[in-house]
Amino acid sequence: MAEPGRVTLTTTDGSPVAAYHAPPGEARRGGLVILHAIWGVTPHIRQLSDTLADQGYEVIAPSLLDDADTPFPAADLDPPNLDARMALGLASGWGATALPRVQAAIDRLAGGKVFAMGFCFGGTTAWLAAARCTGLTAVSCFYGGDIVGYADEQPKVPTILHFGRTDPLIPMSDVERITAAHPDLPVWLYDAGHAFVAPSGHHPDSAALAMLRTLQLFQRAGGSRGEA
Repeated sequence: MAEPGRVTLTTTDGSPVAAYHAPPGEARRGGLVILHAIWGVTPHIRQLSDTLADQGYEVIAPSLLDDADTPFPAADLDPPNLDARMALGLASGWGATALPRVQAAIDRLAGGKVFAMGFCFGGTTAWLAAARCTGLTAVSCFYGGDIVGYADEQPKVPTILHFGRTDPLIPMSDVERITAAHPDLPVWLYDAGHAFVAPSGHHPDSAALAMLRTLQLFQRAGGSRGEA
């Protein structure tokens, strides 16, 4: 039986990519690409996609690491497989695997304004997409731990970053290096740890504020109701 919401995208080289699709529940604000953390298109990512679709976005969450026929994860965390997932992330090289999949999602949503947000591994992917992909309008990056390694990249569209002050995976020295490289870029800090939007590290106040800032960015960049 086909998984609800599952669609197949195609990259420019003809490779198939699995993705979760949530159609807009009201007047279309624009397209939205959601980029997952290392665990894949988890129940949380699918639920978030549905929530934002209810607000008028047509959402696609592409699988950035898995084969096109791999089922979506049944759980938000799979600790025994963390090393394997991290290896997949490292092997992706972002530009070689992940970004072509992001571009395929952007292209599927073309015909209006397209936004992107990403979390952890997806947060770094979103940062690179803002600099390297075409067709985006604005981008929001949540706790992308490897952004510091790409701090010399220049976003081509309005971009904001979110980090937790007590995140054990992203030291404040990394955030300071990013801020120094991009003094005009909005970099928001929250009294929270890693993954504060996700169930594993959820910090309700920080998650709500970060999402509010994200949606305000999208609206300012041209995502007003009925425009796309």
